[in-house]
Amino acid sequence: MHLARFPRVRLVHAPTPLEPLPRLTELLGGPRLYIKRDDCTGLATGGNKTRKLEFLLGDALARGATHVVTHGATQSNHVRQTAAAAARLGLKCTALLEARIADGSVEYRNSGNVFLDRLFDATLEARPAGLDMNAEVETHAARLHDRGEAAYAIPGGGSNPVGALGYVACAQEILQQADAAGIVVHHVVHATGSTGTQAGLVAGFQGHSSGVPVLGISVRAERSVQEDKVWQLAGRTLELLGVATPLAREAVRANSDYVGPGYGRPTPEMVDAVKLLARTEGILLDPVYSGKGFAGLLDLIRKGRFGKDENVVFVHTGGAVGLFGYRDTFDALHAS
Repeated sequence: MHLARFPRVRLVHAPTPLEPLPRLTELLGGPRLYIKRDDCTGLATGGNKTRKLEFLLGDALARGATHVVTHGATQSNHVRQTAAAAARLGLKCTALLEARIADGSVEYRNSGNVFLDRLFDATLEARPAGLDMNAEVETHAARLHDRGEAAYAIPGGGSNPVGALGYVACAQEILQQADAAGIVVHHVVHATGSTGTQAGLVAGFQGHSSGVPVLGISVRAERSVQEDKVWQLAGRTLELLGVATPLAREAVRANSDYVGPGYGRPTPEMVDAVKLLARTEGILLDPVYSGKGFAGLLDLIRKGRFGKDENVVFVHTGGAVGLFGYRDTFDALHAS
């Protein structure tokens, strides 16, 4: 798969580290745990969306865009990274923030990612929950076009075939690092939401005939819906890459047991997972994606889902800055 064929801007500090988690592995008694540090991609505190933005903004610039429009939840990691990338490239950025958590605290509405969005000079517009947010972005971009601006619409999470190329690149990177270190990757696990990260990983591993399975821990949708969306996007990504081999439906696996009361809603297991990784390995997760994804991984390990001698790679999608929007959650549990 020849990714140099596609327009791209270089934003990622690549390759991001692939690190062992020796203390946590010992504490759990196996499997051997590794973490792919995509919280270290380098842009605006890092995160997985930066990989997608390399290709999305490469495409935007190739099309002559001067203004990007996207959307996300209030504490969106994607919006923060898009705003930063736009600032770096001299583009205007408008972000539509969906109030998926209408009863969020003052800190949730203003701290963390929102504070950084404003620091990067993004124009923020609020939207109520439940709208077709990708359609809202397209409508806003069309409005800007009518005013004479060259606007480029980016879907939520950067999750379309162009954006998913970023995680095709990540799959290639994991294979190269594992080969160099002599590590056989038996499983890749990560938090899955808007589907672009998982679709790109699946397409990347499939395109290399690696046989590496990917398990997405869903943070929002129930299993069948999430798997179908990932499968469709992975197939379209492979088509964009010119890979003729069809993607089997069973190649896409998701687990929705750890969503809890809903997207962005804290769970005790998420809090415990964030604390455990911080206190054993000095690594910060986020409360919406990687925290729930890691909580799911820990529970599956304790249930014997993985062999004691297998190598499991957790892809850390970043977002720790969002912890500041959830300080009340951690303070309340600490006090109890």
